[in-house]
Amino acid sequence: MTAQASDHGDGSPRDSLRAAADTMRAVRERCVWSQRITHHDLVPYLIEESHEVIDAVERGTRDDLREELGDLLWQVLFHAAIAAQDPDDPFDIDDVADTLTEKMVRRHPHVFAGETATTPEEVLVHWNAAKAAEKRTRTSVLDGVPRGMPALALAQKLAGRAAGAGIDAPVADGPSSEAELGEALLALVGRARAEGWDAERALRERLRVLQQDVRSAEG
Repeated sequence: MTAQASDHGDGSPRDSLRAAADTMRAVRERCVWSQRITHHDLVPYLIEESHEVIDAVERGTRDDLREELGDLLWQVLFHAAIAAQDPDDPFDIDDVADTLTEKMVRRHPHVFAGETATTPEEVLVHWNAAKAAEKRTRTSVLDGVPRGMPALALAQKLAGRAAGAGIDAPVADGPSSEAELGEALLALVGRARAEGWDAERALRERLRVLQQDVRSAEG
């Protein structure tokens, strides 16, 4: 299916994203359930919708992916609609979009500012340099890592950050492919289940030690 601009039926262009934002604003203002929802209330839905997008990517159809991306977009619009009503520091979806656009332009100087990047590695150099300039107030390589990530994803993220501080996470021998890695991980979970151990908690506890090692190395 080729993407094309939609219209109102009279030939005038229609901004689909604006229409979605307007729909969300109307729901927020007129739906008694939506009026009571807070940012914190939405967190479980955001997690669920994110996993449904992943499932659509890995196992679904194109129609599934289109629908699930829409559901995830709805969560972003919902958060923005809530934020717009904040009495102290309001912002709306346009502010969110402006901030995103400014950041992505800044992080792609090879696209927007005359820099050169002919390989993915060179792109990452530009990206990391721009990101470092944005985060000058951070005092640790661990700053900015979401602690609410699932333990396995968090472990991979923290291992990368730890390497930046000169701390190497343990490396296991054995698996030589992602498929074999999956088998090894499942086997470890099976062992945890047999012993009555909590695999998620065990990994999180080990990650706390890794974080302590990193912060000690940073001084």
